[in-house]
Amino acid sequence: MNDLEKIVYEHGLLNAEKHKGKANPKAIIGSIMGNCADLRSKSKEIAQIANSIAEDINKMSAEDQEKEIAKLGLEITHGKKNVEKGLADLVNVSGNVVMRFAPNPSGPLHIGHSRAVVANNQYTKKYNGKLILRIEDTDPKRIHGPAYKMIEEDLEWLDSKIDSVYYQSDRFPIYYEHAEKLIELSVAYVCTCRGEEFKKLKDESKPCPCRNLSIKENMKLWKKLPEMEVGQAVLRIKADLNHENPAIRDWVAMRIVDESHPRFGNKYRVYPMMNFSVAIDDYLMGITHVLRGKDHLTNSEKQKYIYKYFDWKIPEFIHYGRLKMDDIALSTSKALFGIEDGTYDGWDDPRLGTLRAIKRRGIQAKSIEELIDEIGVKISDSTVSWKKIYGLNRKILEKIANRYFFVLNPIKIEIEGIEEFLSKKENLTIQRPLHPDFLDRGDRELSFNGEVYISKEDFKDGIIRLMDAINIDISNAQTPNIKTIFHSDSFKQAREIKARIIQWVPTNENINVEVVMPDNTSVQGLSEISVKDLEVGEIVQFERFGFARLDKKEKDKLTFYFAHK
Repeated sequence: MNDLEKIVYEHGLLNAEKHKGKANPKAIIGSIMGNCADLRSKSKEIAQIANSIAEDINKMSAEDQEKEIAKLGLEITHGKKNVEKGLADLVNVSGNVVMRFAPNPSGPLHIGHSRAVVANNQYTKKYNGKLILRIEDTDPKRIHGPAYKMIEEDLEWLDSKIDSVYYQSDRFPIYYEHAEKLIELSVAYVCTCRGEEFKKLKDESKPCPCRNLSIKENMKLWKKLPEMEVGQAVLRIKADLNHENPAIRDWVAMRIVDESHPRFGNKYRVYPMMNFSVAIDDYLMGITHVLRGKDHLTNSEKQKYIYKYFDWKIPEFIHYGRLKMDDIALSTSKALFGIEDGTYDGWDDPRLGTLRAIKRRGIQAKSIEELIDEIGVKISDSTVSWKKIYGLNRKILEKIANRYFFVLNPIKIEIEGIEEFLSKKENLTIQRPLHPDFLDRGDRELSFNGEVYISKEDFKDGIIRLMDAINIDISNAQTPNIKTIFHSDSFKQAREIKARIIQWVPTNENINVEVVMPDNTSVQGLSEISVKDLEVGEIVQFERFGFARLDKKEKDKLTFYFAHK
């Protein structure tokens, strides 16, 4: 079963489940056309496949259909059936499982990459296999120098166990060796046709004049390739000229590039195309299962020609849909442009979907892992909301984040009639637990002297209770000298009169706090002096405000990044 047949099969199973075990070929085609826009050009081929696959599915029992749906990790979006979430088992596992994550160093990783990273990592752990990191840097125009290091840092944050690291820029002699072997096998040729001329012939399923050159003539041109001008010639792989997809017909394997590479300068001018280098490397590195986006379906078909010509075993190709996010762009090139023109502060700007931006806000790697595990690996696209990520992350932070007061837009208030209350207290210090569920972590202390800061938003008529302290009446308070009246100190009384309970910080022991929000704006306020004891990177819960991660410490100011409510 090829990749296209697998997709039709999956849609057919879901269609059969929806219609009491009977798959309808027309409905299968409609489902694929609606969910996989990139396959619409293959509608005729899909129509032919759908009839035979529907017939096979309809011969299966309902129980067998359900087993197949569960095995493939397909998601049923109707009815009451619950399909197992997570990663489906790998197929055709024999011996050691070897997988790879192969990013282009155009920038750091973003949340879209996490689908491949997490799935590869979980599969290799599950099967006690190997995970290879292969940096695919064979297009110098798409390389952002710092990305080499950033990618490895991002993978470390995601707790990926990388067994080996390869750089394709180190492997050019290997690609040249295999290119020459293909020329000698008469399945690759140097094409000097003009681009528009070749396209016209290709679209008409006709060979170009270069296709029939002898091995000797091709080898002579191959040796001259490094001295030719950009666009003057390419190395092509012979493919089926009658293939229904013109993009697969005699595709380009090597081309001339006149650009300095950040790792080897101008040492090479003949560069491999992705499909050529990937096929060679996947075989030589022993890759058994290739996990990739469904936008690579055509590439998988191209690469199979290399395997066929060298008589290599083809790895299992597993294609998954795109991971989209609400209200956020995942384009690395657009993010880089925005950084360069000053729109974004850097790769960790909170408005970006990069893993380092998410990490900076206090989102935990474990919550991303749980998200991807829940989505699973399926051909349909998945849209993820921040709300979902926040929900997963909140479950983690609730346990680890200690609590503190945070007063936004603070105003100072003086409390009249409190002298007698204070005189009865030798040392009025309010103690609150750092975490109500983990009392062994200890308490934090707030001094109280009759003057406090409260949030401007909390300054409303009526009686309010300063949390764990006293009740005050602000009905007749005046500004700018904001004076309030001591009411009582009983929490029971505050509850009886339904007094609002608010946060506060002492006037003599506090620290200025800035919180950078997800839209990169910031809010100012005051917090308890004990917050100064935190280390950069620690995450707190500012009560009634939200979770935030300490990003920077200055003498008189702390800067946090807001995570979520």
